[in-house]
Amino acid sequence: MTEEIILTEIANNIATITMNRPEVHNAFNEDMIQELTDAFASMGGRDDVRAIVLKGNGKSFSAGGDLNWMRRTAEYNFDDNFEDAMKLGWLLKTINTCPKPTIAVVHGNAFGGGVGLTACCDIAIAEQNTNFCLSEVKIGLIPSIIAPYVVSAIGQRQARRYFMTAERFTANKAQEIGLVHEALSKEEISNTLDDIIASLMNGAPNAQIMGKDLIHKINNREIDDKVINYTARKIAEARAADEGKDGLSAFLNKQEPSWSKKA
Repeated sequence: MTEEIILTEIANNIATITMNRPEVHNAFNEDMIQELTDAFASMGGRDDVRAIVLKGNGKSFSAGGDLNWMRRTAEYNFDDNFEDAMKLGWLLKTINTCPKPTIAVVHGNAFGGGVGLTACCDIAIAEQNTNFCLSEVKIGLIPSIIAPYVVSAIGQRQARRYFMTAERFTANKAQEIGLVHEALSKEEISNTLDDIIASLMNGAPNAQIMGKDLIHKINNREIDDKVINYTARKIAEARAADEGKDGLSAFLNKQEPSWSKKA
């Protein structure tokens, strides 16, 4: 490859992963899917990374599937298509279960898989002029691989509309239905991202990892004795851990916890 299609940078304990195929609006192909998977797995495992920001270079965040890639898949048999789809599935799972907080910064267009990337991240902010679209039905397909994350973000009712109609919707609508947390002017994006990062850096890193895992474990489960027992065990583990002891001691003694000093 003559050009890096994924750019990674670490500064002040924040990793930034940037999709770098601006000429095709950061559309997915096999190479981008694999490199994104590798980048999130690598950054998620680094002790010097506290959070990961996902961006796209050029005019768009991501326009979904690359046309040449889709042409190739049109010639695949079922087994080849299943194997190919699983690669995108592993990418989305890697982002969704990344132990570090993840932030999508969305602009331009986010279509198909670009909506999936947005939904996979813990926090999503978008420029107000961003267009979102679950466009798959227009070409006889379905947003299958991204569906678990998109439905989790926007709910079944909204998904039943946008999966069927492939309507474009604005960042304000995306905020209204739960896909993004903030719809902002271009000028506001940078300051809001800085504020979110500052808030993350004030939190205990291991507690953030445990809290994210807790959400995955209890989501959509009945609040029965097993769930109550599980949540009681998790808070007991947090209290007994060095980080929990340090944080509580710092709070009671009106001091800064150790992770705040490191940040």
